[in-house]
Amino acid sequence: MNTLDSFLQSFADYAWGLPLLIILIGGGLYLLVRSQFLPFRYFFHAINVLRGKYDDPEAVGEITHFQALSTALASTIGMGNIAGVAVAIHIGGPGAMFWMWISAIIGMSTKFFTCSLAIMFRGKDSNGDVQGGPMYFIMEGLGKSWKPLAVFFSICGLIGALPVFNVNQLKQAINFILLEPNGIVETDTSNFIIGLILVAVTAIVILGGLNRISKTAEKLVPSMVFLYFILVLIILGVYIDEVPRYLGLMFTDAFDAGNFKGDSFLGGALGGLILLGVRRGAFSNEAGIGTAPMAHGASKTNEPVREGLVAMLGPAIDTLVVCTLTALAILVTGVWETSEANGVSLTAAAFNDAIPVYGNYLLLICIATFSISSLFTYSYYGSKCMSFLFGAHNKHYYNYFYIASILLGAMTPLSMMLNLIDGTFALMAIPTMTATILLAPKVVKEIKAYAKRMKL
Repeated sequence: MNTLDSFLQSFADYAWGLPLLIILIGGGLYLLVRSQFLPFRYFFHAINVLRGKYDDPEAVGEITHFQALSTALASTIGMGNIAGVAVAIHIGGPGAMFWMWISAIIGMSTKFFTCSLAIMFRGKDSNGDVQGGPMYFIMEGLGKSWKPLAVFFSICGLIGALPVFNVNQLKQAINFILLEPNGIVETDTSNFIIGLILVAVTAIVILGGLNRISKTAEKLVPSMVFLYFILVLIILGVYIDEVPRYLGLMFTDAFDAGNFKGDSFLGGALGGLILLGVRRGAFSNEAGIGTAPMAHGASKTNEPVREGLVAMLGPAIDTLVVCTLTALAILVTGVWETSEANGVSLTAAAFNDAIPVYGNYLLLICIATFSISSLFTYSYYGSKCMSFLFGAHNKHYYNYFYIASILLGAMTPLSMMLNLIDGTFALMAIPTMTATILLAPKVVKEIKAYAKRMKL
């Protein structure tokens, strides 16, 4: 087990090297400039699209704009926002949050381009049904000769979509908040039972297909974000005097890396802190990874730009709002300095500090909802990759593999699961960003035509 843990650590570190940082952040900056900062100029128009003002019931697709964003957010607003932020603060201190913000702002542009392409270049699966996602816009946009890149993305997607990290952190939360305080010691048996319960809940939803997944996400996502938002506001209210200091520290600490405890990168601690922030930001909002275009590619619309505008709201909601709330809760309570806990346990310590007795249990409700909604969505991503590789008639087999992997996530350590998904996400970003950068001029052309039609 230790050998495998060490191997996955090396794999994740190697995958998140300088080349990936250049293609993810450098490519995102290129897209931001190439679009003349469109994500920010059309922000309010994007909200109107999300509200359904421009919905066309006759358009091609399976789900509405709102359902597509909810489905995508069900995967991104998950344990990356609670456990991922806690990992970032534990290793990097307050400054890690600044680089997560930078990642999100650039990610808004990346999400716009990738999800616009998911509609522009939809393909057909072996059943003849219209599908969207990086594997399809690589094939339809760049041509059949680029199929190896699409296949590479899909193979990585089969692993990257596994729910092992979310399950691992939900198991940790149940043990830390619910079982241990009541005298129940964590054992392999207790973890296995937790895994079996999650298998049952997940199977009921994901075996019902995309419509059941999107309708469940549509109900769960807004309510879980609202509850979490209220809880963190209570914590910030208790520690209101500390909020301005830590908001300021997020900026100053981002450049002196005074609290960074990780490995250096590009010769120094600051490089290591930047990489940590970008890595945790990408894990949280998934911009440039290629998962969201699979959800948005199923949207009922014939206007690629509209779907891109809706998709770009994802990183803003996910990282700029939800991740910032988590970071502030951990920082203002001081648990990041006084506790050795990491991951979801660190966030739980913050909630318990500010809201004694009830805080942990309310957080557990949020964590369970965050995690379980993520479990539903990732199964859809994996089955789409399976369908592309082996035919639509075989995609249901992925769900059984996926459900079995829930037990793996419940039985293994945090570091192994985090490094496995981190490394695979990095590999998924390579084909997604390569194709997006090459096809960017076609999206820019579509933006201009759309703005002219809509008189924006």
